[in-house]
Amino acid sequence: MAKVCFVRQMLWVGLTLAAPLCPAQETTLLGLPPVPVPYANLQTPAKIVLGKKLFSDKRLSADGSISCASCHQAQKAFADGRPLARGIVGRIGTRNTPGLLNAAYLTSQFWDGRRISLEEQVKDPFVNSLEHGLADHAQVLRIIQADKNYPSDFRRAFGLRPRHLSIDHVAQALAAFVRTLVAGNSPFDRFQYAGQHNALSESAQRGLALFRGRTQCAACHVIGTEHALFTDNGFHRLGVGYPKIESRLAEMVLRVSNRDDRSLDQTILGDKELTELGRFLVTLNPADIGRFKTPSLRNVALTAPYMHDGSVPTLSEAVDREVYYRGLEVGRPLILTPQEKSDLIEFLKSLNSSTLPSS
Repeated sequence: MAKVCFVRQMLWVGLTLAAPLCPAQETTLLGLPPVPVPYANLQTPAKIVLGKKLFSDKRLSADGSISCASCHQAQKAFADGRPLARGIVGRIGTRNTPGLLNAAYLTSQFWDGRRISLEEQVKDPFVNSLEHGLADHAQVLRIIQADKNYPSDFRRAFGLRPRHLSIDHVAQALAAFVRTLVAGNSPFDRFQYAGQHNALSESAQRGLALFRGRTQCAACHVIGTEHALFTDNGFHRLGVGYPKIESRLAEMVLRVSNRDDRSLDQTILGDKELTELGRFLVTLNPADIGRFKTPSLRNVALTAPYMHDGSVPTLSEAVDREVYYRGLEVGRPLILTPQEKSDLIEFLKSLNSSTLPSS
């Protein structure tokens, strides 16, 4: 894994920026740890501004209709509100668009964790036929080099001439911008980490007790003593989508085992059945069949629909699914009264940040 330093969030010309600090120093965003940043791609104002520009540029798609911001919309907590992602010419993918808020803290990217860094992750959508649909990364560079402003933008950010531009520079700028998309300071954070006991309603406080206690939600959606990411960065099986493939599982596993690794991204987004194999597509470990990454619950009330396939439309139904899963894990039904379920939902709503970054 690449070496990382840690950063504190600061305000600069309307953007949240990251300045290198030692790990001992704290973030100014209540409830969040310092943002990890690889030494190979330290944050700079010029790099972040460039990344923001690239993030919203629809020219970086085959038909000029799609940008990163098309699927990661600021007003929807950097998700898109759709069950499945939508790319060029209305093409529909096979997975729900993950929100990008606090993606900087994740130890792997995508629902199956197939990329371990933001720098790797941001390159894939450009050349996936169901997303930006460009032929290759060289086409990305040609579009950028033909623009009258981008060459000077890259020179300011990286100190290089247009002919020396690579897709890695594009990825570094985009990753630098995504690392500014952090959101904490929710009512829960003020209650938990600032000692403001009136920040949570009595219902939400009861929900927090359930979350940590009988429902065991905090086993995967982790709450720390000094901060909370609400994810264990692990992979778990809820059975969502599994009935679709159960009867043909052996055939599908054999097909995936013989795949060409270079086509993994296209395989996942282009095959509605294979995508349900989850983490197994990456590891080829049978124990990973149907496992998907634990999403953070921060701002979860803003990011419906839920699950990797967007098949759960409401927060209430997502709670039902999670509670059922917990019951299976402990070997007995976990039953909530209507009031307890309402309390748990009120707690989840308390994870909404007071302010969100903009794109």
